[in-house]
Amino acid sequence: MKRLLFLFLFLIPLFAISQTDFDKAEKLFFSKNFDQSRVVFQNYLKENPNHLKTLEYLGDIEGQNKSWENAIYYYKKLKQLKPLEANYQYKYGGVLGMKAKESNKFKALGMISEIKASFEKAISLNPKYIEARVALIELYLQLPGIVGGSEKKAVLYANEIAQISPVDGYLSKGHIAEYFGRFKEAEIQYKKAIEISKSKNAFRVLANLYKNKMGQPEKAKAILEEIKN
Repeated sequence: MKRLLFLFLFLIPLFAISQTDFDKAEKLFFSKNFDQSRVVFQNYLKENPNHLKTLEYLGDIEGQNKSWENAIYYYKKLKQLKPLEANYQYKYGGVLGMKAKESNKFKALGMISEIKASFEKAISLNPKYIEARVALIELYLQLPGIVGGSEKKAVLYANEIAQISPVDGYLSKGHIAEYFGRFKEAEIQYKKAIEISKSKNAFRVLANLYKNKMGQPEKAKAILEEIKN
């Protein structure tokens, strides 16, 4: 009994120290001191190699720094440790997509199927995952038709988003129209988003359309003024 009590009392300080290290790293992260938080998280990971939240924070830091290869390493490990977590699938697909954008076109083409599979897996695990659908919309818009790009598929995902969140559905449909230069159509969709939500993001998206695509800076200014009031 005394021996068990001794072990228990011995382990409490060690646990407290490790918790303090994680908390310190987390505070640094939320203060945007990413370089410092990375060092503390990495030290913590040496003692806790499968700590999910630490791996995720490290992946987020590497993504923030555009170190795609390092971010891929952490998110891939998260996928292996917890394959049924939709958010890990989404984040892995996202950084893989960013790496593909900076790779030569032949290497990028070889990554497309894995990127799509990650986003699709995220949706299958969480049917209401809007961000994964938004990512697939962007993928289908930017891919050349010869390798799978398709406005029709992008619209299908926008329609799915509309079923989950009408405002995000209008924004997605507006984005598709804007991408193809159909600015009046995009304007209508963005106005619908504003009408049903008064979302500040929707106001900003419409203002950006007026200023940068339709050559109407005064309208953009008026829209942004509405947010202030």
